[in-house]
Amino acid sequence: MASGNFCTWNSLTGIKDDGSSGITFANGNTSATMTHNGISCLGTHGINSGKWYYEINYHADGNYADGRLHAGWTSDKKTIKYAFFSQAGGSPDREGFGVHLWFYRNNSQGGKISYQSSTDYTGNTGASNTNIKATAANNIIMCAIDADNHKMYWGINGNWGSTNTNGATATNSNIAQVDGWSIESTWQGSTWQPAIWFAGASSGTTAIINAGQDSSFSGTKTSGSANASDSNSIGNFYYTPPTNFLALSSANLPISEDIDPSQTDDNYGAKNFNTVIWTGNQSTQAITGVGFKPDLVWLKQRAGGSNPNIVVDSTRGVTKRLEPNANIVEGTDSDGLTAFGTDGFTLGSNDKYNYGNGWTYVAWCWKANGGTTSSNTDGALTSTVQANQAAGFSISKYTCNGSGESFGHGLGAAPDFFQIKKIDNQARNWMGWHTGLTTATTGYIQLNSNAGEGNDNLWTTQAPSNTVIHVKSNTTEVNNPSGDSYICYAWRSIPGYSRFGKYEGNADNNGTFVYLGFRPRMVCIKSIDSSQAWIVCDTARETFNPLGEKVLQWNTNDAEYDPSGFNFDALSNGFKIRSSDTNINAAQTYIYMAWADVSFKYNQTF
Repeated sequence: MASGNFCTWNSLTGIKDDGSSGITFANGNTSATMTHNGISCLGTHGINSGKWYYEINYHADGNYADGRLHAGWTSDKKTIKYAFFSQAGGSPDREGFGVHLWFYRNNSQGGKISYQSSTDYTGNTGASNTNIKATAANNIIMCAIDADNHKMYWGINGNWGSTNTNGATATNSNIAQVDGWSIESTWQGSTWQPAIWFAGASSGTTAIINAGQDSSFSGTKTSGSANASDSNSIGNFYYTPPTNFLALSSANLPISEDIDPSQTDDNYGAKNFNTVIWTGNQSTQAITGVGFKPDLVWLKQRAGGSNPNIVVDSTRGVTKRLEPNANIVEGTDSDGLTAFGTDGFTLGSNDKYNYGNGWTYVAWCWKANGGTTSSNTDGALTSTVQANQAAGFSISKYTCNGSGESFGHGLGAAPDFFQIKKIDNQARNWMGWHTGLTTATTGYIQLNSNAGEGNDNLWTTQAPSNTVIHVKSNTTEVNNPSGDSYICYAWRSIPGYSRFGKYEGNADNNGTFVYLGFRPRMVCIKSIDSSQAWIVCDTARETFNPLGEKVLQWNTNDAEYDPSGFNFDALSNGFKIRSSDTNINAAQTYIYMAWADVSFKYNQTF
């Protein structure tokens, strides 16, 4: 089995307030040396399921007396779970949750390390743990996580440490004897990345990662006696990984078999979502290059004038138009999108879709079920559904019956993002939900508005389930009056293909790195704390970094524009904010929606 790319330190992290790096990276970014007190960085790989293992050589370069290293895992909730390895003869080891810094001591973001109460996690609250204490330079720290059973483990020099007075002292790689640190319930399901925190007055402390690429730690250690691989025969570790714990290698990264190019010829990621661009000709025009027959086409004029966002789907049928930036009812454009084809769609001469004189357009396209729908009775309201469970997308249409307060979405798992629109009789807003909202049961986000997160009883104080979305009766935006119809577009995250999450802005041009597990084809970003636009960038309109010179908005009819100082990079494993523009990086919380170009599993670059 090919080894793929192993996890290294991410050189886009470890940034100070002034924008310079507080860490020197070397040896292919496997070596990170602190040049500034109180600085952290992340690994390049992220996981949210399975069992994983990596090693660090705590290589102090003569500054061990002052150097201290926190080593462990950080989640996409912006907080790090760490173990503290004290200097020789120093304080007992400790563990807990502390704020993860994107920037050194950014106090406005709550940036100083802190030890919080045991109510934040389950496990040791600070008792001495001598069998995992680093007692000399060149000790090897072992870090393991079981994301399925919600446990973390640490060890030193081949010995795993117990975490409470009832835990047995482990020897060698017998992690089964160890009562690991439990991941607190609200953190379960997060995406976790390797992380280190350097603390101490002196510079020079070095952490060398081995995620399986080199058991000599760049020649600083004699190769370990194990020279061991993981359970998939991948990697070269100093110590034998615990049974069934895997190397952080792209070859091991999860990807749904349903959309894995090595498993399917006709349903991989690019066959489920794509972005296409064209120039209008004010005549009938077939738009091809989508790569599949789309079921939802979201069109937007780019240049030449201002026209609304338009969505056409195969459930409601061609020529039937909704406008995501407006609260109007469904319209009909007989010369709009007139057909769905095997590789795209056909347009008439309507200026919203295909005007001449050099006007340019873009369409974001998703595949559901080829227009074939079925009746779904999972909820109290019968819905007409076509779903693409492999790619995590469904279209549901339902009609209010005066009392029912839920409808089936057909995704096979709970959605991470959905938008609902009343399509007849009354002009109503687009009302939606996202997994990153502050309040899962009452929070909502409105597509045709720049407003931040709202709070109301639209969802009968229930988050969406694996089968249904809850919609309160007698609420005209989602379920009233009887006989009126609604459409819902719903998505869920699929490893290696799509992701819906949130990040914290830091109001600096060296902004957050967001791990996706793929190179994005399209990213939409929205602040939930204040009135900011729904910002959309894609790699069809911009083919090189940084993105941000051709911005569109989902909530307005504005043409494409180039905001000053608006930049972010689309990378092989996520995106990196490089702007303090308030639309994407104020000191606020942002949600994002992203779909893949290439999965990180198969993208052989960093």
